[in-house]
Amino acid sequence: MPEIKVLPKAVAELIAAGEVVERPASVIKELVENSIDAKSTMITVEIQNGGVTFMRVTDNGCGIATDNVATAFLRHATSKVSTEDDLNEIMTLGFRGEALAAISSVSRVEMLTKTKESPVGTLYRAEGGNNITVADAGCPDGTTIIVRDLFFNTPARMKFLKKDVAEGNAVAAVLQHIALSHPEIAFRFIRDGKSVFTTPGDGKLMSAIYAVCGREFASTLIPVEGELGGIRVTGYTCKPVHCRPKKNAQFVFLNGRYVRSGTVATALDTAYKNSAMVGRFPAAVLHLTVPYGAVDINVHPAKTEVRFSDERRIFDCVHFAVKNAISAGDVRPQANLSQGGYKYRMTAEEYRQTVIPEVAKSADKTLETYGKMLERAAKNAQRPTFSDIAPKSVNSYNVGTSTAVEPKEDKPPHYVPATLAEPHAEQPEEVVAKSAEPETEINYTELLAERIKKQLEDIEFDEKPVEEPVCRVAEDDQPKPIRYIGEVFSTYILAQMGEGLFLIDKHAAHERILFNKFKSEISVDPQMLLVPQQVALKEDHQAVVDNLEIINRAGFEIEDFGDDTVLVRAVPAALTGEDVTDLVLELGRNLSDKAAVEIEKLERIFETMSCRAAVKAGNLSSDEELKVLAETVLSNRDIMYCPHGRPVAVEITRREIEKQFGRV
Repeated sequence: MPEIKVLPKAVAELIAAGEVVERPASVIKELVENSIDAKSTMITVEIQNGGVTFMRVTDNGCGIATDNVATAFLRHATSKVSTEDDLNEIMTLGFRGEALAAISSVSRVEMLTKTKESPVGTLYRAEGGNNITVADAGCPDGTTIIVRDLFFNTPARMKFLKKDVAEGNAVAAVLQHIALSHPEIAFRFIRDGKSVFTTPGDGKLMSAIYAVCGREFASTLIPVEGELGGIRVTGYTCKPVHCRPKKNAQFVFLNGRYVRSGTVATALDTAYKNSAMVGRFPAAVLHLTVPYGAVDINVHPAKTEVRFSDERRIFDCVHFAVKNAISAGDVRPQANLSQGGYKYRMTAEEYRQTVIPEVAKSADKTLETYGKMLERAAKNAQRPTFSDIAPKSVNSYNVGTSTAVEPKEDKPPHYVPATLAEPHAEQPEEVVAKSAEPETEINYTELLAERIKKQLEDIEFDEKPVEEPVCRVAEDDQPKPIRYIGEVFSTYILAQMGEGLFLIDKHAAHERILFNKFKSEISVDPQMLLVPQQVALKEDHQAVVDNLEIINRAGFEIEDFGDDTVLVRAVPAALTGEDVTDLVLELGRNLSDKAAVEIEKLERIFETMSCRAAVKAGNLSSDEELKVLAETVLSNRDIMYCPHGRPVAVEITRREIEKQFGRV
């Protein structure tokens, strides 16, 4: 039997480091979380080569006292946990006491730190877990940690690192999460000498979102706020029309810590059910505040996996908060017509973004041309024949009172100001001004600036800011009159309400109305078939049989007939005349997901029913039917999307139309 030995300290530390330090992003996460725990208000992160060769984290936090610097690099050394009871209410990001020890065991580390009370700072160096230097040093309050040559002493670990670009992207993702979790801290991220993003640290979540995720992402969000049983959720979520094909834009933070939670992700998906397009997922930045004793974050070394004591309350709080946000903040999509028409007048913002940069670019070229002309003129001024090529007059620019000599007829005139000859000691008599008043030097930069300013004043543009869509329900309590206009392409209803022209998809609208009706009714009336019909099913037979109770609750009467066949005796009255075989086959496909809960399966049945019962695009409809449909849609904010997530109506504002005709 092999002898059992205690591992040497160096080997044990390398094994422990593998649990905490997987890649450069792991190092940055641990160091930045320590900076946050140190009450920092400004944190700068700089990396090179994806962080493999160089990482630096600088903060203005409380710093570390000289006596504690070496201790901070020992395993299980921490100031955040003292007793077993402290683990039940962890309020800091770091608490294991392993980060600095793990990092220093697989890299070359240098730390500069100083407390506010100390007159001098401390320099600490370690390499591969071995202390090298502890000395006094001059430095500002706070801490700077530099990590070089990650995994230099463990080449096997180095092989598992990805390319520098991939490792740098992983660091950027970690910093994005941390910056969004703490908008009260100003973060700066520098990658290979270039600034990637800088957050203002003003405490506003939207400011951090704008700085980290960009203006386009921020413009799609609506605010979220809700509270349930001591659990609070705040933040932003996207409008249903801006849902994405992946879930990579869902940021969830628990008590200031980025986490991954299946409970929250499911709550988000269900909140967008029947509002988002099928196969698309919401984008959101949500902050959850939960009593510290109700969550266990000591589940995984990375601390991104958490366990809640009451998953249901978390689900309900997120679900209803997001659902209410969509209901209150979402508006009907607005059509953006292409710019055209007889005359287009820009808004002030459009003008500043498009015209002024072009004018500035043109001005730069013009100034460059003038500069070359001035250079040539200076050279020509030294020639004895300068007087022969002097300009006819400088007064055409209305600058000063200089008078120039007429050029000779046998040589072409060149555009050279007479005053350029002033720097030279000797000038031909012809160039000397004949006026008794002193000559004025022409400043062509100011001259050009004045000309451009004058041109800009002549251009008309509308200073009225771009109108943001608003929730019409919140504008006033008086409903706006709805005027039915007609139908186009036997598919879309035209109607006017207030200052908007609406295009309504009659199939999507009718489908949503029926879906809401089916969901609100306790039971759906079945319509007996004259002759019961057998439907042969193959792979979906078991799915139908397993859900017969739910299917029959929706207004069907179906029973198992054996041999992969079911017998249909009745269908909902709204589906009278529909192809029974196709209907049952579609039900089987929609119910094949075994993971779906009962309410979700019932909704899928209602989706199938409403889609088949709704009026179809291309079908002829009476004006009275279309008018009622338009009034129902525009007067009810619950009818925004069809059950599959497509928009029911699109608005074309009066302003957008008038822009096409040059009225604004």
